[in-house]
Amino acid sequence: MIAPMELGIRGRRAVVGGASSGIGAAIAGALAAEGCSLLIWSRDESHLAPVADDLRARHGVDVATAAVDAGDPAAPELLEQAVIGSLGSADICVLNAGGPAPVDPLETDVDGWRAAFASLAIHPILLASRLIGPMRERGWGRIVACLSWSVKEPIPELVYSTAGRSALAAWMKTVAPLVAADGVTINGILTGPIATPRIEDLDRSRAEREARDLDEVRAERIGSIPTGRLGKPEELASLAVYLCSEPAAFQTGTFTLVDGSLVRAV
Repeated sequence: MIAPMELGIRGRRAVVGGASSGIGAAIAGALAAEGCSLLIWSRDESHLAPVADDLRARHGVDVATAAVDAGDPAAPELLEQAVIGSLGSADICVLNAGGPAPVDPLETDVDGWRAAFASLAIHPILLASRLIGPMRERGWGRIVACLSWSVKEPIPELVYSTAGRSALAAWMKTVAPLVAADGVTINGILTGPIATPRIEDLDRSRAEREARDLDEVRAERIGSIPTGRLGKPEELASLAVYLCSEPAAFQTGTFTLVDGSLVRAV
């Protein structure tokens, strides 16, 4: 019988973005199951409240919520204040935000670029920078960012998302060695096709653009994945929680694919 791994994060304080559904909600649930206190946030408070209630009921942990739009220029400061008010400080920060709508990469505009870089790069970087200082002082911290496989293999119609998330990845790779000796790790997860509302939206958008049947588009996506299925949010969440754990203390500056072997690059 395989003994369970002791992750050593019971009592740690975690802030998780995009936690009203999908990947963010799954990561919040996995951290709660390990005994972490939580601040979960997204732009829609009405969707956050049921998630928070469920986590409190199932795991008996403290869960605070904050309704913040990742694209709001005040987002980093608002979230820092929410962390201070609810958790005191954060030991774990999970950066996770939804991506922009698909667009023709040859027909982009300034507003689209500004919005993408604000929500996917600038504001996450500023939030992490605010939280890293106290982590370094305590000698322990975890930053985990949910990125995309497009960082490794660009997706043309998701050019805004690809570029924004790649910028965040570049910052992470730059900063990881600078804080490693202080017990702070910084790692990214390159998410592949995971069964979330985002994938549903992308498939629906493609079906409309190409005047195709939605079921045909869905089947084509599944057919492109070597495992023959979409990933589960809980499968990605298990990796995220490991990266937040004590056993992962020597793993930093990495970017791990969770894509069912979709990406062919080494």
